[in-house]
Amino acid sequence: MDGLTTVQGRIAEIQTRVAAFAGSNPVAARAWIAAAAQAGLGTTATASTAAATPTAGNAASESAVVDAAKNYLGVPYVWGGTDPAKGLDCSGFTQRVFADLGISIPRTSSQQATAGTAVAGLADARPGDLVFFDNSSSRSGIDHVGLYLGGGKMIAAPQAGDVVKIQDVGNPSVIRRVLPSNGATTAAPVPGAGLSGVPYSDLFTAAGARHGVSPALLAAVAKTESGFDSTATSGAGAQGLMQFMPATAAGLGVNAMDPASAVDGAARYLSQLTAQFGSTDLALAAYNAGPGTVSRFGGIPPYPETQSYVRKVTAAAAAYA
Repeated sequence: MDGLTTVQGRIAEIQTRVAAFAGSNPVAARAWIAAAAQAGLGTTATASTAAATPTAGNAASESAVVDAAKNYLGVPYVWGGTDPAKGLDCSGFTQRVFADLGISIPRTSSQQATAGTAVAGLADARPGDLVFFDNSSSRSGIDHVGLYLGGGKMIAAPQAGDVVKIQDVGNPSVIRRVLPSNGATTAAPVPGAGLSGVPYSDLFTAAGARHGVSPALLAAVAKTESGFDSTATSGAGAQGLMQFMPATAAGLGVNAMDPASAVDGAARYLSQLTAQFGSTDLALAAYNAGPGTVSRFGGIPPYPETQSYVRKVTAAAAAYA
């Protein structure tokens, strides 16, 4: 019993320290809290952390973004990582930083590169801006993101085997400002708000939210693929609203002729393709011509049909946004 009492006392001490740590440093404490929960050590820190974390209605300043980002210094890079207790990838890191401040941004770097407003160049960049890069020699498109600190420095989760760290910013391809100039958060646009009157808009909105894909993009794919005809069958054998080939539908577990199943499958598939290829344009090219074709050409294949398809879907998505 003495041993059990000692262990229980030690657990209580750990809980108290984690709770105190959460109160003084709520963002970094999340990883500790998650680890404690996985180990079966309950903690009162969760309530303290939640209370200390700003919500979307609070003001978030440049310094708050920078401070939140620095709390993740040393977290290991993990491809696809969104949990700081396990590891973060580049866009998982930036998404987590803004989420800690009550600001929602998309999941992948290519999607985040459309968030907020454009910044003309590095000379105009402010601390807290997102800086994006096209680092791949084998394919075009945004594939990396960091958070600008000012003074030519950024903080980012660079690559496998590395950790979240401060480094030179280099020459970003794109810079976006999520925070307005006055530092206050603004209400994010409602996903799918531009789809009023569009067939199956409720399915596009719901599936987009589930899989992190723009509802406008899903509507644009459906319009381009089938003209919103859920009974359509192409000469090549593609079926339904989202025009899945039977083999692709089977691989995704999708009923191509059922609109709800097809839209959910298309959202899931586009999310996977975007993560694989790093940009929406390449994901659309892969949706049309197949992932193997995009990989083989290292970009949008030189097929007039596919190139026209990407342009049509992109234009339709912009009209629905």
